[in-house]
Amino acid sequence: MTIREATETDFPKVHEFVEAYQREYWARPYPPPQLPDEWLRDGRILLAERDGRVDGMAKGELRHGVGHVTFVYLRPEARRQGLGKALLRELNGYFRDAGVDHVTLGVDLSNEEALAVWRRLGFVEYQRELVTALDRLEARLAEERQAASIGSVHVQTDDQGAIERAIARFVPRLFVSTGTVVGAPRNGWVGVYDTAAARQPGLLRSLASELSNITGGVVISLSAEDGAVVRLIAFERGRMMDEYMSVPDHYGPLPSGDAVALRANPTVLGRLTGGDPNAIRRVARQGSAAELPPAPELLGALAVALGIQDAGLSVDEAAGRPGAVMVDHG
Repeated sequence: MTIREATETDFPKVHEFVEAYQREYWARPYPPPQLPDEWLRDGRILLAERDGRVDGMAKGELRHGVGHVTFVYLRPEARRQGLGKALLRELNGYFRDAGVDHVTLGVDLSNEEALAVWRRLGFVEYQRELVTALDRLEARLAEERQAASIGSVHVQTDDQGAIERAIARFVPRLFVSTGTVVGAPRNGWVGVYDTAAARQPGLLRSLASELSNITGGVVISLSAEDGAVVRLIAFERGRMMDEYMSVPDHYGPLPSGDAVALRANPTVLGRLTGGDPNAIRRVARQGSAAELPPAPELLGALAVALGIQDAGLSVDEAAGRPGAVMVDHG
């Protein structure tokens, strides 16, 4: 067996090997590319030749200061005879002469045989490459746009004017807002609606915390985030008393203790809001988004259980309610 470097006269044979690989292993959802001759000239291509016949091929190149194994393919009848390792040893010499310390390669997840070989040789996974159809990406982006977060803050008071003054004074210190709507008292609660805060859960939380500090009373933040997960945060005298998330791992895996902490406490919420703890317990369930009602529907049911009206309205919807006041921050 001879390992030699490919020359331009070998390019048709190299194309033959690439096409054979694609026929056998290509599993990506898009067609294989047509490789230009520039690809053949970049890096080093080695051929394993035996009795005048090419039985294997490997290509290596330098990428961003590391060696990269671009391609390895052996004829089916020439496998498990040491040809692949012989080609790699020659490539290693090329990489070593180039002064690199690490070698990378890409392998399709569907090619389990190759994955097993590379792992035996010491390669480990350090990233994943993902793919989707452009049409699918555009559709999902449209869904995300339609599923923007909604949210509102509800202060346990009948003093709408006090909340208007607090908003005018403190909101500009918390975030940039083009205007906040303060609703008229309904069932002992004054609703606060702000587009910027509704779309950013951290701002909504800050607004609720600040209003609880200012009023010294109970304030509830209610939101449906990303159109998929309902969050409730309850404050009293500026202190957070309870937090609930319908899908605890929506933003990533959580330790079991943290997930438990995001369960609603019906007893505490009943005391703070006057709602029926049993009704709160029935509504404030946890699970995957597929197991629960749509987030806006769940948000509305939770607000009803708490005795809160007009939860999750947009600023325009809130402004259209009788007695609502727009607080200008301009």
